[in-house]
Amino acid sequence: MGLLSNKISRDELKAGDHIYSWRSYIYTHHGIYVGDGKVIHFTRGGGLEIGTGTILDKIIVSSVPHHGDNPCPDCGDQTNLNGVISSCLDCFLSGGNLYLFEYNVSKAIFLAKQRGGTCTIAASDPPEDVVARAKFLLLRNGFGEYHLLDNNCEDFAIYCKTGLLVLSVTKSGSSSQVNSVCAAGGVVTLTLRALGVGTSGSLATASPALTVSASTSALSTTLGAVATGVGAIALTGYGNYCIGRLAYDVGVRKDVRKVPVEELVTLMAVIQGKSESDDNNNKIESKLN
Repeated sequence: MGLLSNKISRDELKAGDHIYSWRSYIYTHHGIYVGDGKVIHFTRGGGLEIGTGTILDKIIVSSVPHHGDNPCPDCGDQTNLNGVISSCLDCFLSGGNLYLFEYNVSKAIFLAKQRGGTCTIAASDPPEDVVARAKFLLLRNGFGEYHLLDNNCEDFAIYCKTGLLVLSVTKSGSSSQVNSVCAAGGVVTLTLRALGVGTSGSLATASPALTVSASTSALSTTLGAVATGVGAIALTGYGNYCIGRLAYDVGVRKDVRKVPVEELVTLMAVIQGKSESDDNNNKIESKLN
């Protein structure tokens, strides 16, 4: 494992590790290795619509292990399961390579990792605490409803590792790959303004599908700027992308709190709007005080 890759061998795995594997190399699926060849992870399967309106719908659903007509002898058929589940390592990887998510990295290393979903500045708790959180949430299926931008597999794994939860209802969760999309979305606006193209402000209220599209547009626009000789715009855009990624990282955000796992189930219900919205602030405060 090094600066360019977090790939590890199975022999290096330890209970409490936050691991991930690429899906089509545009999305990373995350989980917590708990020992004995088992991984606890958070997913959405059964063909349920994720709601982006893009190919990511199929990729996210593919996070659930499936073996066609030959279910895994250890895990069985998990294609219709969603929420917090336990799978063998082979089912979790789904044919992909094994990578280790890094914690307590320096800001320099964080910025050097150009893709989100691989590391964080936040420090990890002891392995026994990590495994205990993952097993508790598995028993209670207690991490709320899966949401691509606000509550996904990486959010689950980061919570298990740190106990930190993003409490803001107006920002994305702790997932660094989603926050990279948000940072890239800011580059779109910057680049368009630099090129003299007007923006109506609709980007700030874009749907998840448009947000995903924004990241692609950011890269395309920036590369196009280079091709036409406007290198300064590309460099400025990339700088803002890096700053945005850093600002959204769970290790530096101001809207995160340490939440005991025993309180998480109720708190997630409040955050996801299952309780009366007018009482949300009071309920969150009462849970954390």
